Amino acid sequence: MAAQPMLPILQQEPIGSELVGIARLAAASEHLDDGHGVEYRGITVRSLLNRCTAPRMPFKWTINPYRGCEFACRYCYARYTHEFMELGAGADFERKIFGKQRAAALLAKELARVKPGEEIAVGTATDPYQPAERRFRVTRSIMQELARHSGLHIGVVTKSNLVLEDLEILRAIARQNTLFVNLTVTTLDAALARILEPRAPRPDLRLEAVRRLNENGVPAGIICAPVMPGITDSPEQLEELVAAVAHAGGQYIFANALFLKPCSAAVFLPFVEREFPQLAEQYRRQYEGNAFLGPAYRKQLSKTMARLRRKYGVVSREEASAATEPNPVDPTEVHTQLALFSVSAKPE
Repeated sequence: MAAQPMLPILQQEPIGSELVGIARLAAASEHLDDGHGVEYRGITVRSLLNRCTAPRMPFKWTINPYRGCEFACRYCYARYTHEFMELGAGADFERKIFGKQRAAALLAKELARVKPGEEIAVGTATDPYQPAERRFRVTRSIMQELARHSGLHIGVVTKSNLVLEDLEILRAIARQNTLFVNLTVTTLDAALARILEPRAPRPDLRLEAVRRLNENGVPAGIICAPVMPGITDSPEQLEELVAAVAHAGGQYIFANALFLKPCSAAVFLPFVEREFPQLAEQYRRQYEGNAFLGPAYRKQLSKTMARLRRKYGVVSREEASAATEPNPVDPTEVHTQLALFSVSAKPE
């Protein structure tokens, strides 16, 4: 289907509306189209470039072309963003997708705020290459604007091989900026991926995208996140993925453990109860009152990934971007299970 232009923005807010901020804008948004049970709307926003103040994040700025995401990943941490619009973090997040109007024009005015060396991350709370992009090309307009500039540091995060349709634009960006395209792969098991990420492209298609990007001069690698205890964290699963990244010519791979905000837990924990009932109680205990797993698990995951990167000749994201070297890992380290849970599981 050919790309459709975003329709004009509604200028008049509902009379007597008690909604404010982004919730008011969402309520006044223009209906654009429907497809496969998904409702598309255009939304006007005051700013496209948002400053990230979280100290644990490696980037200073974020760009999210859409609100909501059709991929419906069970573990998605960004579901809370729909709550700002007085919409649900469950089905609404997956089925009511908002494209940001006049995104490129906004970005053109705002890029002067970015200081040298500050990274811009595209796709931190939505997938910029979800199916809506094939229709509305909001992300493409943003990439075209970025291609007009030089000296920027840009990271793109996606689960979609649709990114290849912007290959020539990405090549232009990479020639005069520091660019990394990060494809997220949580598992190579296509059946498991289908229940974890119901509407995302298959893992092999994402790896092929990494191959083609690198072959065409666009640095690309893999984010293995989230790593889910008892589901995707066995040594065999992680090694298979690192080996596949190396085979595909990926420049780097890094991994992060599952992070569950309350709105995400409300979707993910019932999913575990249905698909992995033997793990349900352990997940409830581990994430009760805490969005993060303990430091011992995260350290073990880091060590395991460092060892596998050495084995297969793949580097970390930090090494790929010529940043600080990771802490060395003892070469005598044994190949151990990430044993947070007592069992690993296949869906029942």
